This record gives sequence, structure tokens and C-alpha cells, in this order.
Amino acid sequence: MTKNLIVLIGPTGVGKTELSLRIAEKYGAEIISSDSRQIYKNIPIGTAAATEEQMARVPHHFVGFLELTEYFSAYRFEDEVMAFLENYFAAHDNALMTGGSMMYIDAVCKGIDEMPSVDPEVREEVIAEYKEKGLDHMLARLKELDPEYYDIVDRNNPKRVIHGVEICLTTGNTFTSYRSNTIKKRPFNIIKIGLIREREELYSRINQRVDEMIEAGLIDEVKSVSEYKNLNALNTVGYKEIFKFLDGEWTLDFAIEKIKQNSRIYSRKQMTWFRKDDTIKWFNPEDEASIMEYIDGEMKK
Repeated sequence: MTKNLIVLIGPTGVGKTELSLRIAEKYGAEIISSDSRQIYKNIPIGTAAATEEQMARVPHHFVGFLELTEYFSAYRFEDEVMAFLENYFAAHDNALMTGGSMMYIDAVCKGIDEMPSVDPEVREEVIAEYKEKGLDHMLARLKELDPEYYDIVDRNNPKRVIHGVEICLTTGNTFTSYRSNTIKKRPFNIIKIGLIREREELYSRINQRVDEMIEAGLIDEVKSVSEYKNLNALNTVGYKEIFKFLDGEWTLDFAIEKIKQNSRIYSRKQMTWFRKDDTIKWFNPEDEASIMEYIDGEMKK
């Protein structure tokens, strides 16, 4: 019997979580999180990780299993998820992967291309340039060298920005030219469901979710991991802004508004990436019947 990986995609705040549970329950699937921050322990509020109640309904994988100090990447995610699925599909017919980390999703669905090695001298020069001139300067460099990657890169993640510049300078080619040139064939059927709402509705949901995170104890959660604030794991929306509040740079109200603003910006970046994938079938999250009908049809092919 054909094995199916249902992939539920969409921008932050669109409503993936509850729908993923109902889809998983209907098709007897367990859930794989494709969120690059939910993989870490001790930060469930700011990452909107599955709750104990949700995990009791459906088993979840790749949630809260890494220490904040551990390095993780899309390359490692591909390896570990593929190994997991090999064992999982021996006993199950359907799995569901959901989340908003674009490169993690592509890593499993398409495979990650092997990147060229960076010239050590180039790396040394680029890091020195970053330390001297800062992230905004490196973003300008990346925009000049590879405008396509600049449009989709996490601009708040220095490591990714720097690596993009390093690859461009080392090879003389764009970073983008090394991505997704060859799609790996997977030994299972991939069914991609994209969720989308009208922009005003989505932004309202994002704003509301940020308020709910604050009420749920986000500030205390950020305080509890403040000793790790310089790590890449916490260089993300929700934590960076609260760190500025805790450091006395911003008021709490301003920090909360910046979380909302940066979350909205991130949602647009996600959609820019997703819209390039013509294998995604798009639905309003409220149209659950049509989503289930589409999945049924794809499973019969």
C-alpha cells in the first residue's frame, strides 16, 4: 500500500495546529513538526509548540528534544526525519508534517543540495566584516550578490546571511543557484496542503496570538533562558524583542508591538517562499471538508 506524507503548510498564525490534529486523527497519522525552533526544550510558549493535551491526542515528533546549546540545521533535519519515516512507514500508512520553517519543509520534500565548502580565508574576511560593520551592512552585501536569496532569507539570522555571502564570494555564483537544483525522489507520496487567509484576518490572528503568548507567560519564559540569549536558537521573533525589554532598551508595550510587527513580516516572507512551489494546493483553513476531500483523492492516485 502507498505510504503518504501529508504536509500542512502556511504562514505563522494561519491555523495549522488544530487542523493538523483533526487531519492526523482522521488518517491515523502521527505528527512531525517542521519548525526550526519547536525542536528546542524550555521554550514552548514563544514557539507555539504543541501542548501536553495536543500531544495526548496525537503523538508528535521533533518537538522539544534539543538543548538550546545544540546546533541543528535543515541538513540534519532531512537526515533525521528520513530515518524516522523509514521506520515509521514500516508500521503506518500515513504521516503528517506541519510547520512554517520553509527550508525544513523543503529538506524533507525535495532534499537539500550539497553546498560547496567555504574558503577559510573568505570566511575569516566575511566574519571580520560583519563584526566591524554589522548585520545591516551584510544584508546589503547579500542583496547585491544574490537578490533572490535576500528576499527569502531570515534577515534577523546573522549566520544565514553571512553564509549566503560566503558562498557567493567563494564560488562566484549565487547561493540560490545551489538550492533545489535536483529534487530527490522520495519512497512515499507527498500531499501538500497550503493554508491561507485574507491578509487583514491573518494579521489580526497574529496580533491576538502574541497577546495570548504574553498572557501565557512569555516574559517569564524568556527570563528563564536569558543566559542563552546570544545563541542562535533564541535569535528569533518573540525572544529578541523581550530581551530588549529585559535589558531596559524598550518598554514592554513597544516590545510587544515589535513582536507583532516582526511576526507579520515573517508571515509575508513565508508566503513569498511557498508561492514558488506549484505542488501546494491552497485552501482556507475553515474549508475543512474540501481539504479532506482533496487528501482522499490524492491518496487514491
